[in-house]
Amino acid sequence: MRTLTHTHPRDASLQSVLAALADPVRFEIVRQLAVEEVEKACGTFDVAVGKATLSHHFTVLRDSGLIEQRDAGAKRLNRLRREELDERFPGLLDLILNEPRP
Repeated sequence: MRTLTHTHPRDASLQSVLAALADPVRFEIVRQLAVEEVEKACGTFDVAVGKATLSHHFTVLRDSGLIEQRDAGAKRLNRLRREELDERFPGLLDLILNEPRP
């Protein structure tokens, strides 16, 4: 497995966070992480995209500071960086995640 680069939420712009969450698949990944409040393996998300596309979405979420990934054996685990994001953008995740989706 390759080394992952992560953007820390303190270095993320509001625009990059909002742009990442504007995509329905990425929003759903973040929603599932927020609801379950646990680390989830990449293959366990309920989204209708292939592996390559899913990998792209994880990269965008990492680059925007929304998630952190780590390798655990053959699995790659994902966690929402909720505490760090709440420090950087207080109330933003709650506001976005509680907004009804069309």
